[in-house]
Amino acid sequence: MINKPIKARVHSFQSLGAVDGPGIRYVIFLQGCPYHCPYCHNPDTQPLLAVTNENGGGEYTVTELADRVERYKSYFGETGGVTVSGGEPLLQKEFMAEFFAECHRRGIGTCLDTAGVMPDDAVRAVLSHTDVVLCDIKHPDETKSLELFGVNLGATGEFLSACRDAHCRVWIRHVVVPGLTDTPDGIRAVERFAGAILTPEKIELLPFRKLCLEKYERLGIPFPLADTPECDKKTLENCQKVLTLTPRQVV
Repeated sequence: MINKPIKARVHSFQSLGAVDGPGIRYVIFLQGCPYHCPYCHNPDTQPLLAVTNENGGGEYTVTELADRVERYKSYFGETGGVTVSGGEPLLQKEFMAEFFAECHRRGIGTCLDTAGVMPDDAVRAVLSHTDVVLCDIKHPDETKSLELFGVNLGATGEFLSACRDAHCRVWIRHVVVPGLTDTPDGIRAVERFAGAILTPEKIELLPFRKLCLEKYERLGIPFPLADTPECDKKTLENCQKVLTLTPRQVV
């Protein structure tokens, strides 16, 4: 009996991205996410079984997806490559392991955008072919991380340990939301949490924005932070000041 090739459920693509990892990236957004972040910019990626036709979404084999990425290889230079985001891409970890291995065989740099999951053999296989990890720490308090976002902070810590063991470059990401994740103590706690496990290459503090409102309206679902003000420049700068990494390491 011949096994059918494994396929990924893809939501959409973004060519020539410049904010999802180093250099110029081809960004793939996979379908499916187990979390419930109140500021989620891609609520339409959450259901795993849904497959949209938005911007090329659908089901793809490893070869089909790698062929698509390789068409942009001339733009990547020495620092760019492919970034897989979501949703939560590690929901499809078996596919990810094969896909990143194939990208490396073709000389394409790999970047994983994730909130981190409890590592197992499949996750470690993904990390063995991952150059850069963008790890989103939702909240440094374990109880609030679980209640507000559905993210097990202990699993995130174990995941970062696996990244360290796999010698991945790690960028920590944290969304700054006024009244929710914008306190100096909270920002310091994010840095301490990651720093107790590894030395991140950089910490990216991302300002909360509401560009996703149109998506929520189109889907007919309420946006939990509709009444929350966006993060202004001064708030972001004040948060950046409490970090101990050098300024060139903070974006």
